[in-house]
Amino acid sequence: MTTKIYENHPYQLPQVVADLRKSREETHKIRHLGRVRELPSRHALEEILGGIFASLFPTHYGRSDLTDESIDYFVGNALGIALNQLSEQIRRGLYFSSSNDLEQEAKFDALAHDLTSQFAAELSSIRALIVSDIRAALSGDPAATSVSEILLCYPGVSAAIHYRIAHALYKLGSPLLARFISEIAHSKTGVDIHPGAQIGEGFFIDHGTGVVIGQTAILGKNIRLYQAVTLGAKRFPEDDDGNLIKGAERHPILEDDVVIYAGATVLGRITIGARSTIGGNVWLTKSVTSDSNISQAQTLGH
Repeated sequence: MTTKIYENHPYQLPQVVADLRKSREETHKIRHLGRVRELPSRHALEEILGGIFASLFPTHYGRSDLTDESIDYFVGNALGIALNQLSEQIRRGLYFSSSNDLEQEAKFDALAHDLTSQFAAELSSIRALIVSDIRAALSGDPAATSVSEILLCYPGVSAAIHYRIAHALYKLGSPLLARFISEIAHSKTGVDIHPGAQIGEGFFIDHGTGVVIGQTAILGKNIRLYQAVTLGAKRFPEDDDGNLIKGAERHPILEDDVVIYAGATVLGRITIGARSTIGGNVWLTKSVTSDSNISQAQTLGH
């Protein structure tokens, strides 16, 4: 039937389709675990995030007309829908986060339900971290006039909220969904935070666009970053066969109360001591002690 539909097509479609099948199934097969299955859905995750955001901050991301009588009902309804959808997406993602073979597949439904329950139990703690980030934005930006402005208008705070959710899922054992969420945030805000990064309370990205934070970065409390800051890797360690070593500690450690200004690039497994300030456009590949003040002129002078 398919061949008859395509037989008069001007682009030799039957042959192209056959060639692509051969590429998929034989010559260039890269399918994970060797079979077709349902992938997690970006569209579904965006809907789930909408429900979680609305549950965390109902009047800002849900409905502005909520009352004391209706708000808990709204949160319960929004969260119930979001968590049911999340469980299915976690189930799909387990195929890609498990090193086991498909003999474990029968257990994925129960495991996804359990992971979703654990995630739900963490939501109040996640919200507490987000509130600390909002407070950091309010105190750290003289242009900020209210919590509502920060929640509705600050891309750096939006990126931080996405990160807090993604990091929780990453720790629970759902790394593919976590990466999906970080990429949704990246496309919306211009901020790219790997969900594996560890970031303490009171985190604030001012302006946001172009910030990159790598997988093994560790950020302490009350960190403030400006636009186009990179916390990246200096080099990528390889094994004896020349393959990249996955998960190697290769990104910076920022101790508490560090400020890094626009355009700075901090690379490698180095430590920026507490209360240090890194100036704009600095390129830094060596550790600095606490209370340092590093400017571009100083780095050029070395």
